[in-house]
Amino acid sequence: MTLPYALATDRPTQIGLIVLQTDETIERDMRLLMPDDVEILVSRVPSAQTVTSETLQAMEQELTRAASLLPGGASLAAVGYGCTSGTAQIGPDNVTAKVQAGIATPVVTQPLSALIAACQHLGVTRIGMISPYVAAVSERLRMALADAGVNVADFASFDEPQEEKVVRIAADSVSDAAIAMGQNPQCEAVFLSCTNLRTLDVISRIESQIAKPVLSSNQVLAWHLCQLAQLRTQGAPVGALFA
Repeated sequence: MTLPYALATDRPTQIGLIVLQTDETIERDMRLLMPDDVEILVSRVPSAQTVTSETLQAMEQELTRAASLLPGGASLAAVGYGCTSGTAQIGPDNVTAKVQAGIATPVVTQPLSALIAACQHLGVTRIGMISPYVAAVSERLRMALADAGVNVADFASFDEPQEEKVVRIAADSVSDAAIAMGQNPQCEAVFLSCTNLRTLDVISRIESQIAKPVLSSNQVLAWHLCQLAQLRTQGAPVGALFA
């Protein structure tokens, strides 16, 4: 017997997220940061375990395919690409073009554009940056930020190229490094780069010590997706940006 059915006329807001194959952090963070009634639909893009400029650039060829694996029947208010250094290497406009070639969505963002928007929102023009990766990987990111009027006044790195170690850098190590950098009077804010770095649990702790905004890749990406999709922010304790 064939059963009759009706199609629901209302649907929740849906956000697409393209996550690196090696990333163990961003999905949890995004579900904590986005409003509870938003559906986050995830696809994975092949990515290397060792992070270099070459392996980041290689993701460009995989982005359209990864985007096409998001549900075609969904109505995606926005799509986020979850790689900070990869965006700097590939280029924000190119990321948008590659993603929109694979899935219909009005807007695409990533942590680079999200960070620039967050700094403009907070009135920040000079940041301290902490990266887990070797310094050479972050050079393109620093140049892209400078072109947008956000200068990196101080930089430090854990000098770790292996993603499986990046995700396991201890919270206290991240916090201690950020608090030390926050003492630099040239830094108006501190940015914790990398979507795989565990940062959400320490942002408020660091801000209480340095009395400056603390931004992270996943935090700014979630905030920017909310702005672009005209969603309320969750109000979770994730720093001055969400205040």
